[in-house]
Amino acid sequence: MTIETQGSQRTEPVHKLVAASISQDLGFLLAKLHAAGSVLNNRALAEFDLKERSYSILILANSGLEPTQREMADFLSLDPSQIVALVDELEKRGLVVRAPGKQDRRAKTVTATAKGGKVLEQASEAAQRAEAEVLDGLPAEESAQLKTLLRKALWGAGLPG
Repeated sequence: MTIETQGSQRTEPVHKLVAASISQDLGFLLAKLHAAGSVLNNRALAEFDLKERSYSILILANSGLEPTQREMADFLSLDPSQIVALVDELEKRGLVVRAPGKQDRRAKTVTATAKGGKVLEQASEAAQRAEAEVLDGLPAEESAQLKTLLRKALWGAGLPG
């Protein structure tokens, strides 16, 4: 994995500091992996004029689950106002549309347009390449196991694959 530090890159781990006890802290490890992944994801998604957050909205809008803006905010752990701004941007680009919710017409569902689906398909390939780069130190089986364990920690057992 390439490590970004204040605009420069290191391709080797910083062995000296890995010996510190913080390298055993789950919160630190998750934050460090997320930070490295965000840099690579945002770089990969830039070609589609997307960032991680707008890409996440587009994925959810294309899921067929008809999520409301509130559900997206809760799921992505973002403030609802952030979701509104992200959806506004995607809507202006013709990638998503809002519609009244089926159960509560005051709630707005967000659905990807055909154009949004095409952009998502291309952006997903770039994001998968970025993910592979972040996890390049793990064999495919361990990468899949890591995702399974994180999903289990977040949402419990018995989730669909």
